[in-house]
Amino acid sequence: MSRLQVIAVGITFLLNALDGFDVLSISFASPGIASEWGIDRAALGIVLSMELIGMAVGSVVLGGVADRIGRRKTMLGCLIVMAIGMFMATAVSNLVELSLWRVVTGLGIGGMLAAINATAAEFSNARRKHLCVSLMAIGYPLGVVFGGSIAAQLLKTQDWRSVFYLGAAMTTMCIPLVYFLIPESVHWLTRKQPEGALEKINRTLQRMGHAAVDTLPALEGQDGKRAVSDIFSSRLVMTTIIVTAAYFLHVTSFYFIIKWVPKIIVDMGFVASSAAGVLVWTNVGGALGGAVLGLLTLRYNVKTVTMAVLVMSSVMIVVFGHTPADLQKLALICAAAGFFTNAGIVGLYAIFAHAYPTHVRASGTGFAVGIGRGGAVLAPILAGFLFEAGVTLPTVALIMSAGAMLAAVALAFLKLDHEDPEAVKATASGQLSGSPG
Repeated sequence: MSRLQVIAVGITFLLNALDGFDVLSISFASPGIASEWGIDRAALGIVLSMELIGMAVGSVVLGGVADRIGRRKTMLGCLIVMAIGMFMATAVSNLVELSLWRVVTGLGIGGMLAAINATAAEFSNARRKHLCVSLMAIGYPLGVVFGGSIAAQLLKTQDWRSVFYLGAAMTTMCIPLVYFLIPESVHWLTRKQPEGALEKINRTLQRMGHAAVDTLPALEGQDGKRAVSDIFSSRLVMTTIIVTAAYFLHVTSFYFIIKWVPKIIVDMGFVASSAAGVLVWTNVGGALGGAVLGLLTLRYNVKTVTMAVLVMSSVMIVVFGHTPADLQKLALICAAAGFFTNAGIVGLYAIFAHAYPTHVRASGTGFAVGIGRGGAVLAPILAGFLFEAGVTLPTVALIMSAGAMLAAVALAFLKLDHEDPEAVKATASGQLSGSPG
């Protein structure tokens, strides 16, 4: 892999880290919001889900946009939307206003997730494709770790609004990185062939240290005009159904841990900064789990490894539900739960990148993530109403752990036996031999 490819994958890692902090910013802020505005758990659960609704819409709609107008333009637009949403959250005075701006932030995050998954896959070489997507995906928990460490310090002296100021500033700083350092994907330019595609491809190939090409490969039939609805074609419809169901099911478990840990820890009698610290350890474990899974995909089948960590995710959530009010034990168990739950998310992202060809890669990822976010929306709300109804933590944890186990069952029916047709075609024809992947 050339330096440009490494930089591009590295920036997708950074953008996913930004997404991670932006999503979890409401979790860091939630104890302060609940205290200042006097809201109960049920109402708080609804607020915690608002950006997830935006993410669902953004993933589906903007994933298709990334396949139509390109990865780079989509990433830049999403960063602008995210920065506005984070900043405006600092000026709200009630739950309705806060919910609105969390939806706006979620729109940008959802589109970003679809675009960077495709970008990481298309800037990697064939051998390290799953690893690069996995490295991109572990940016999410690391963003929570480092951003959360800063947030924990801010919350000792500042109110909950400081968390959103931090997120807005970090988001804004990422805009010039994408603008100057990431060109449009060679895969996308080859497939879509917009005006000036050959010139753009050759500039990128030159930056990667490869020779220029004289012509673009001929498009077969409507290759350059295929609609994002191809994810429902006879060849891909079962893949779309299975990966979407698996993602939906697993994120119900994942977001129960991610969204409710701070509030559960505070309700056990610990201060908000300690709760933020436990959430940080949850994401330390998540980052480590994602990295380990990425390395395992170099030697083992990505589907098999993902199914295994999904089963362990379910087990560790149940264990969390039975952990006593001991801060060190809680941090350790949450780190272990984060290890497996985030490894499951990383494995699913790698599966998305493998399962869909270039012309619908962002659309397929966006649809699976977008519809799957229904599980992310459901999780905090369901848990909130269960708690409000007097259900104990061990029982709530058992109920919420079922999603990860069912996701593993769904993946058992997925077939991943095809290669990326664009890579096969390019290799066979000898055209664009310098193209990544």
